[in-house]
Amino acid sequence: MRESYALNSGGRTVRGFDMPLLAVVAALTVFGLAMLYSSSWDFSLGAYGDAMHMFNRQLTWLGLGAAVALFFAFFDYHHWRRLVVPVMGVTIVLLAAVLLMNGIRLGAKRAIFDGSVQPSELAKLVSILYLSVWLYAKREYLHDISLGLIPLGVILGVVGGLIYQQPDLSAAATVLILGGLLFFLAGGDLKQIGGLLVIAVLAAWLVSSISPTGQQRVADFLAGIRDPLQASYHVRRSFEAIVNGGWFGVGLGQSQAKLTGLPVPPTDSVFAVVVEELGWFGAVGLILLYGFLVWRGLVIARRAPDMLGTILASGLSIWVGFEALLNMAVMVGLVPFAGNALPFISAGGSNLVATLAAIGILFNISRQRGEGAMADEEWRTYSAVAYLRRWDGRRGVSRARRARRANQPTSHD
Repeated sequence: MRESYALNSGGRTVRGFDMPLLAVVAALTVFGLAMLYSSSWDFSLGAYGDAMHMFNRQLTWLGLGAAVALFFAFFDYHHWRRLVVPVMGVTIVLLAAVLLMNGIRLGAKRAIFDGSVQPSELAKLVSILYLSVWLYAKREYLHDISLGLIPLGVILGVVGGLIYQQPDLSAAATVLILGGLLFFLAGGDLKQIGGLLVIAVLAAWLVSSISPTGQQRVADFLAGIRDPLQASYHVRRSFEAIVNGGWFGVGLGQSQAKLTGLPVPPTDSVFAVVVEELGWFGAVGLILLYGFLVWRGLVIARRAPDMLGTILASGLSIWVGFEALLNMAVMVGLVPFAGNALPFISAGGSNLVATLAAIGILFNISRQRGEGAMADEEWRTYSAVAYLRRWDGRRGVSRARRARRANQPTSHD
């Protein structure tokens, strides 16, 4: 099928949606709805008196998220350069508002609007947008520690600190890790990145030492590493579900663990339900879908018309993959309990809408192709991004750019 192009006023060509990305998002969405209904009907019946409550609510959020994704797919990502500062300001206000409210659920204050919205999910997305724009604007000064690493640490510290106070340890850690990753992709000095990692490790140790929640989670994790039978109750029940599932699973809707005490099966524990009902073959299929989504995001990053698009697409796609990896790793006892959602699968409107918003931005980046807007020298300046471009099998950045310009249709085609 021939691809159609139309030249816009910014000197870029606009093309259709990235169909492989659309296909994998559709597959994850359908899979997620099926698993959500299977894992939530008993929980919804007991908690809300309606077996369809959580499923219907997820459909509502899915409709909103799809509308947001469609909007961002046609919203030029370059506009974020002037909008991201006020958006970050609103996000910080929302994070602060959570701390001022008295709505405590499961020992934490994370939501506003009667528990319907979690600003920490929005903060992850906005942090990627803000840091991508900031790193792109400061790309010439990243090797200067006073203009690069220190301001980056202040930005991450403010956002991460507000999230930690809820407390939401996993979201705070995600923001810090994504910040370091984006700093690397923007071409930050390896010595500074090493220093950032040391600071992050020390901060993690300090948090786990001070926070009772952090202490308990680390203690449970270490006990589980030594002996799986001594892991936390949550992880032990997850192991039970996974072992019961075996290679091929007990069948969709036939999970027993969700009926006999597996904590919050529609949210944190949904991966355990997936493995029990569909077996390891189903779990591997789900992992491959996430892997394909991340790969497609990196392909979009390689083809972006400028470095802002490359950093943004890389950060967004890796964020979705990291969230999935962290959730699954928790359920098999490989990392301390984090409590984050499994993208597209777990019940929760905030995470679903934020994830679909990220997908919409990826679509917008994929729809744009540069026409000489960026010189090859700018790509060669940043080794991290240049190396990212070789993951797709190219021998070099400038060679790929020249070949693409030679084959690119003009506005007269």
